[in-house]
Amino acid sequence: MKQIALIGSTASGKSDLALTLALENNALILSIDSLSIYKEIDIASAKPSKTELASLEHFGIDRLRPDENASVITFIDEYRRLREKALAEDKNIIIVGGSSFYLKSMIEGLSPIPNYSPDTLYQTKNMLHDLDKCYRLLNGIDPITMDKIAPTDAYRIEKMLLIYLEAGVAPSEWFRNNPPTPIIAECPILNLHVDRDILRQRISMRTQKMADSGLIDEVAELERLYGRSPNSMKAIGIIETLEYLDAKVTKSELIEHIATHTAQLAKRQQTFNAHQFELSASGTADELYKAAITLLK
Repeated sequence: MKQIALIGSTASGKSDLALTLALENNALILSIDSLSIYKEIDIASAKPSKTELASLEHFGIDRLRPDENASVITFIDEYRRLREKALAEDKNIIIVGGSSFYLKSMIEGLSPIPNYSPDTLYQTKNMLHDLDKCYRLLNGIDPITMDKIAPTDAYRIEKMLLIYLEAGVAPSEWFRNNPPTPIIAECPILNLHVDRDILRQRISMRTQKMADSGLIDEVAELERLYGRSPNSMKAIGIIETLEYLDAKVTKSELIEHIATHTAQLAKRQQTFNAHQFELSASGTADELYKAAITLLK
């Protein structure tokens, strides 16, 4: 079994390249995308079509309900399922997606967490009714760790509070005494580079296609079923559509805002990828295709 990771900004063509490589090289695909992981969010996530998904088994797609929270643990579980199947069936692995933070976390590994007692879980649940108070408590105990966490980030505040209450030490001390173990090893990383002007054109075309394909109806139905509080409802493409449904913007402004915010995301992704990974190759789709073929032999 061999594996590679294919990274790049949104709308760069990663998914198409990954599917081509997987079909030609006896590989399974793990999608690391913070929105495609959710069922029912199809248009807003620009996930592969049903035909593409049917042509090859994909992991990391359609695994959670929109009212559940995705985390790096979600993708670790998906990777372990994928790896088990790849080993059993003598297949290669291609990891692809725009949420490179998750990939970085899986390569660097995570520290083990304490076994939480029922008392700790109960106390944490009660304390989280006042999120601001929890944040201030943790900030006083461990300002270095909490400086990296927003006061509104309920998910990460809960994790830090659980560690503190169970272990009785600052989260930073717990992590220092329990160093991370890598989840993914021996995985060359290939970065798909697309010219900025071409990328903008692709983003514009994809956004228009999303609007034409029923984005507004999809988001309206998601809101009816799940409301606006889930993290998935705060994603680019969804949050702008909610503004349209609130009559705050016109349809043309909706499309413009999604394209602008997507382009800004692409720029952040490019910066992150350039500085956070040791790349085996970086180039166009044709260049990475050739590099990947060699690595998967």
